[in-house]
Amino acid sequence: MSSDHQSSNTLRKIFLAGGCFWGVQQYMAGIRGVAATEVGYANGDPSIENPSYEAVRYENTGHTEAVRIDYDPALCPLKALLRLFYEIIDPTEVDRQGHDIGHNYRTGVYYTDQADLPVITETVRELAGKYEKPLAMEVLPLANFWTAEEYHQDYLEKNPTGYCHVPLAKIRWVKTVDPMDFA
Repeated sequence: MSSDHQSSNTLRKIFLAGGCFWGVQQYMAGIRGVAATEVGYANGDPSIENPSYEAVRYENTGHTEAVRIDYDPALCPLKALLRLFYEIIDPTEVDRQGHDIGHNYRTGVYYTDQADLPVITETVRELAGKYEKPLAMEVLPLANFWTAEEYHQDYLEKNPTGYCHVPLAKIRWVKTVDPMDFA
């Protein structure tokens, strides 16, 4: 860490959905300033508690595969974190990313602090200006989040040859980036 980017020791939290959560987790975990990640199921039917992967995938629970990201805003401001996230998604696709198709693969930014909404809105507006098609990405308060099964956590760390719609070159690239360059 360079001396001009000191940790604040105050972690913030955001939840991001960008298709299959395996690659999204691996990519986001590589960003300087990200302290922890956890994959799970977000913003589904509130009457369905702690759904399984099979239920989310095949039983129309309304949940999306998402990643909880705990980050240090002094090292990686939310604006930078979101701009880096947008590097690995196609925000115009409805219910899909890459070869993964289904409502559980929709894209979204889910926040727990209303104070984050202006930054999210600013980056989404900026993102929309890069596409001719309208964005299909959700921006909503986090309604619920259930931790996914243990075998999904850090899946690509445990299974380096596993399928991933996020290009491996991007996963390697993000480790070399100074997030402040994206703030």
